[in-house]
Amino acid sequence: MDFTSDVTIVGSGPAGLQAAIHASRRKANVILIGKLTESALWKADIENYFGIQSATGEDLLNISLEQAKSFGTVFLEEEVTSLEKKDTGFVVNTDNGKSILSKSVVLAVGVSRKKLGVPGEKEFFGKGVSYCASCDAGFYKNKIVGVVGDGSEAGESAVLLSKYASNVYWISSGRSVSQYMLDKVNQASINLIDADVIEIIGENRVAGVKLDNGASINMDGVFIALGAKGSMELALDLDIMPDIDGRIPVDADCKTSLDGVYACGDVTGKPYQVARAVGQGCIAGDNAAKFAMR
Repeated sequence: MDFTSDVTIVGSGPAGLQAAIHASRRKANVILIGKLTESALWKADIENYFGIQSATGEDLLNISLEQAKSFGTVFLEEEVTSLEKKDTGFVVNTDNGKSILSKSVVLAVGVSRKKLGVPGEKEFFGKGVSYCASCDAGFYKNKIVGVVGDGSEAGESAVLLSKYASNVYWISSGRSVSQYMLDKVNQASINLIDADVIEIIGENRVAGVKLDNGASINMDGVFIALGAKGSMELALDLDIMPDIDGRIPVDADCKTSLDGVYACGDVTGKPYQVARAVGQGCIAGDNAAKFAMR
């Protein structure tokens, strides 16, 4: 083994970093594995977190990493490729060929948002393209926005955005929602566009979308609401089964179905908010350290 640890945390977003801070403060030997730039927070702007009026996700992550390291956390900027359960604990393998034997594991791997897969989506992420209406709606006061998606998440996003934006378009060629949801959308005076987005356009930031019917719509922001995919492969390595919605089930202590393995943050379900991720990270980090040092 290249390393041994009391607690190994997989994922370096807000949940993983908070877990590292709390586990390290309990004097546990902590290894944190991940890449800050892969966190959904990296390109976000934060204005709804306790004590912070405005901050970039990049700054918040970097400050939190330094805080974790100040308490003794060892940070490996790598990716975890597999997990194994052994009699002596858990083996964590990385893409650089390292192996860590750990007494406990915290899964803070987040979720990857389903992508639309059109030109401009990647280029304008954080510059008008968002995957979280509840996170970013406040940035679009009196602006024009579009929501792309077929299901209830898209409908709820459109309704929420209508409370901020001056004009909201819900763009979908195949809505699949209840009449109740459609009634909410209609009451919010949302424009329903029966088409598919084929390109997100702009220069320095989003300026509009092109549709497959040949039309274009000018707008300031595009909210992609196609659902989320959890990074479940690592959980399945340990025979931890996700629920029907693809989440890792945890109890009040953020413990999974396997002793010694904890999960926190977006991978355990909605809402996808920094405050929730940090709260769960605190719980998971504390309990993982207790388990390892019992």
